[in-house]
Amino acid sequence: MIRTLVLTLLFFSFALANKIIYLSYEEIPNRVIQGEIFPVTLKSISTLKEHQNISYTLTNGEGLELLDAIPSREKRGKYFYDTFHFLSTSSSAKLPDFEASISAPQELNTTTILVGQTLNIITLNPKQNFSNIIADNLELVEYKTTTYDKEHNIIIFVAAAQNANLKNIEFKNVYKQGIESLSGDYDEPRVTYFVVVDKNIENFSFSYFNLQKNSFALLNVPVVVVEDSVTTQSDLKPKDQSHERIKIIVAGTIAILAFIFILIRKKYIYLFFILIPLGYMAYIVMPERVVCIKAGANITLLPVHNGTIFETTSQTLHLNKEGSSANFTKIKLQNEKIGWVKNEDICSY
Repeated sequence: MIRTLVLTLLFFSFALANKIIYLSYEEIPNRVIQGEIFPVTLKSISTLKEHQNISYTLTNGEGLELLDAIPSREKRGKYFYDTFHFLSTSSSAKLPDFEASISAPQELNTTTILVGQTLNIITLNPKQNFSNIIADNLELVEYKTTTYDKEHNIIIFVAAAQNANLKNIEFKNVYKQGIESLSGDYDEPRVTYFVVVDKNIENFSFSYFNLQKNSFALLNVPVVVVEDSVTTQSDLKPKDQSHERIKIIVAGTIAILAFIFILIRKKYIYLFFILIPLGYMAYIVMPERVVCIKAGANITLLPVHNGTIFETTSQTLHLNKEGSSANFTKIKLQNEKIGWVKNEDICSY
């Protein structure tokens, strides 16, 4: 028995003597809100002169999603500080075990394991207008409201955040909603989102939890319906459709100047040429044209790739054209709803 104990102590003494990586926690949050993105920083030092090639294996974590497999690294003196970012996904969570490894001679202990700690997870109790977003900051970049159908309007907005998971955005008590596009990483994400609401709503407000202020913050979208022909991610606010108007202004100016010239010179025979710019103006402002839509065509809410599909045509349809944008055509369905169809799904007569 004594011999076994002595051998065990000798084994651990030998292992410690040959240990070349020393690993500890430098930063762990005292509490984490469920849905929050937070950092964990590890402090390491090696008995080797160079140990930049240290690598990690993470196992046995619970209630967390790892957001960066390769940590960000900072060197201060002889120490390295490696920071991982996690998203808390449950009401209880435990950090993974961090196994640090380094290339070295086989007789040396090249691996160190830092056991994961249990985290203090806080669950929020928000109001009904909570957007399910927890962030350092969240801002509305632009927004726009157009008619969806006789009973609803569709609000489209772009929001930018810092340190947030915008994939979790969701609202209660809306008719329809969804993400149209999502870009950036957790550090500075950006989302284009739509909500379909009742026409009697004049103001769409929602809250998010601001981590910097440790409180809920309110964002407000005035519901001002804009009936224009083009709605894209780069044109969400009410704007002047400049290209079409410039063409109309130029054509109208030419017609007026030509008319003044004819009056001055009294060459009334040239009145015929005024019809050219006037006809061009009439073509531009022509209200509605009918387009043929193939059977099986997807109708989306916005003219974007992988946009939200709210209807699929069961047969060939002839519908009113409301506008166009890039590779999409804006149409009015038989139920008066407005949508977008890819140009490749438009058939010839």
